[in-house]
Amino acid sequence: MSTVVEAVGLVKVYAAGAAPVRAVDDVDLRVAAGESVSMMGPSGCGKSTLLHLLGGLLRPDAGRVVLAGEPTDRWSQARWARARRRRIGFVFQDFHLVDDLTAVENVELAAVLAGTGRAAARRQALAMLDRLQVADRAGHLPHRMSGGQRQRVALARALVNHPALILADEPTGSLDSTATGELLALLREVRDQGQALVVVTHDPRVATTADRLLTMRDGAIVDETRLGPTGSRAPLSALIGWDDR
Repeated sequence: MSTVVEAVGLVKVYAAGAAPVRAVDDVDLRVAAGESVSMMGPSGCGKSTLLHLLGGLLRPDAGRVVLAGEPTDRWSQARWARARRRRIGFVFQDFHLVDDLTAVENVELAAVLAGTGRAAARRQALAMLDRLQVADRAGHLPHRMSGGQRQRVALARALVNHPALILADEPTGSLDSTATGELLALLREVRDQGQALVVVTHDPRVATTADRLLTMRDGAIVDETRLGPTGSRAPLSALIGWDDR
């Protein structure tokens, strides 16, 4: 399978008083088309920072990101923005919906920015909202929707352009058990269609549906577990080795 995104020796350092913190510390990672990877670890271990580096929202202090075989070292912010519009779908923990746009307008905007004509973008947006079972909220502003509904709209926005890479940060954080199961089924369908998926999560139910589970600590990947097509049969206690209290 072809590689969709690759991290080579990624380092990201944040200033924290007198002692800089290596939020991401010499990370190597390769994700192929049709593969899903989950990342777990204690809060502050660098999971979200790594996700943002992979999508170009942050620039590394060392190392590089390679997107579909193309090094991004010299990419401008505008070049990264074009890539995110067409080739990368982001799902954020806090949704990042535009407050004064309706659900369908939020999803439609993503398609328009990727170059789709407005009429076609509206059709695609409505179809994606229907697929995610929130078509009845198409005309609602974000503040008129529940957290779970807003998360579905955010996912619809990420998927509407059929990007090669989906980057999701706690995508089930606002969903109940039933909705979480439905979302996981959709993400498996996305993977099966050949898209690459990287998910940051604290939820073992989400993590163990991936093809690979990475554990991070202190900015580094400290363990990798390869999972079967229906998730690991190992006890969850064997997969989780941190105290996140």
